[in-house]
Amino acid sequence: MSTVATAFGIEKALQQLGIQEINYGTSTGSQWFPGEGMIPSYTPVDGSLIGKVTTTSKEEYEQVMQTAVEAFQSWRLMPAPQRGEIVRQFGEALRRLKEPLGKLVSYEMGKSYQEGLGEVQEMIDICDFAVGLSRQLHGLTMHSERPGHRMYEQYHPLGVVGIISAFNFPVAVWSWNTALAWICGDVCVWKPSEKAPLCGIACQKIAAQVFSDNNLPEGISCLINGDYNVGEYMTHDARIPLISATGSIRMGKIVAQAVAARLGKSLLELGGNNAIIVTPDADIKMTVIGAVFGAVGTCGQRCTSTRRLIIHESIYDQVKTALVDAYKQLRIGNPLDQHNHVGPLIDTDAVALYQKALQQVVAEGGKLIVEGGVLEGEGYESGCYVKPAIAEAQNSFEIVQHETFAPVLYLLKYSGGVENAIALQNGVVQGLSSAIMTNNLREAERFLSHAGSDCGIANVNIGTSGAEIGGAFGGEKETGGGRESGSDAWKVYMRRQTNTINYTTELPLAQGIKFDL
Repeated sequence: MSTVATAFGIEKALQQLGIQEINYGTSTGSQWFPGEGMIPSYTPVDGSLIGKVTTTSKEEYEQVMQTAVEAFQSWRLMPAPQRGEIVRQFGEALRRLKEPLGKLVSYEMGKSYQEGLGEVQEMIDICDFAVGLSRQLHGLTMHSERPGHRMYEQYHPLGVVGIISAFNFPVAVWSWNTALAWICGDVCVWKPSEKAPLCGIACQKIAAQVFSDNNLPEGISCLINGDYNVGEYMTHDARIPLISATGSIRMGKIVAQAVAARLGKSLLELGGNNAIIVTPDADIKMTVIGAVFGAVGTCGQRCTSTRRLIIHESIYDQVKTALVDAYKQLRIGNPLDQHNHVGPLIDTDAVALYQKALQQVVAEGGKLIVEGGVLEGEGYESGCYVKPAIAEAQNSFEIVQHETFAPVLYLLKYSGGVENAIALQNGVVQGLSSAIMTNNLREAERFLSHAGSDCGIANVNIGTSGAEIGGAFGGEKETGGGRESGSDAWKVYMRRQTNTINYTTELPLAQGIKFDL
């Protein structure tokens, strides 16, 4: 264990979570399978090895699926409020283990400890939301055109839900899906990111203990591990009616095609190219806080990170100067140290993409006003620490049109009315999160109108990141169109059924059709 890990109490946290040097990566609950390969997990904090996870073989995957399909037969028959009680207990277990799990998230992924704790709190919050929802899985009652008939609709569980999650939120996004799926009567098979596999092991152990304590069958919560090949087991499996996948647009298109080929359903949460519009009526102080946190929080590795700042020409220089001054105050280093603002990128591959983006924006005619670069020396031995950068650019630049999963912020200038800024905001293929900074009511309402932001999330006077679990989370266009977490996102985990009941002795047909025998 490294000096950093020892100082932060990582060893104790791993013990509390049941993490070993080598961990089986395939599970149906309390039963674990040995696997065939090995995934090492290196922390980007200092580059040291945390532990290893075995990968899932094809034969083990079949065992997992058989167990999950069988578990669904009994789990779906348990009344939803009773399923809610199980999710409540899972939330309580998360409360007890919030500190060690938050430390593991921070250490394995590289986000700040406060963000690690915040991610576990999101898990707790979605459990609370799901418990209340377990008594509200409602349908509708409709009037029939035929006398003596009643129509209504109801929702039934789908079956096995496959979850493919990304490294940047290694536990929260899984919980958004699984807490709702469990409430709805589904069972779950989860493939966590191979860049943060130990977080998946920890969550599975916590859930398995809850199910075991309640004498529930194996297969309600399942775990598999491996690269994209293991993910393809699920995407091509007709026994899984819904695949929820979080990741890049490239990955999402592959998943969508595979699932659509078998007429399954996909819930996709893909890339974001999120912008904040800054109008002449904006509060500059609020703007700078929102933009800086959105751009550098989690080292720019949130799907909702701020990538573009669209600033009116009349205040462009003022905002630019304020941002440059703010970036001078950023402290980059060990994310476990709460005095630091920015931690590392996930790995050296991400660093290479960051460097390529900076080179490309200059090659396309942009100008770096806050130079980036890779940090070296004491405290930066992992090679994953980079300087947040700011570039003046054009929305039409190819690099600006793509999502760079790193702390690179592009400044774009607009003139005229807010409709011109909205056109720039919408002028990318992604459609996840967006924001406008203004104290002008007309501008705010225009931004939120049918002619406004085309994103799934549109905020006024807050940044692009920091979504709450009470609202449905997701985006449009090449972000995938999926919705997770709050509101009525639960419906995607269920199948809708329309029912008509005839309580007469006659059999009238709809639309007045006559069929006499």
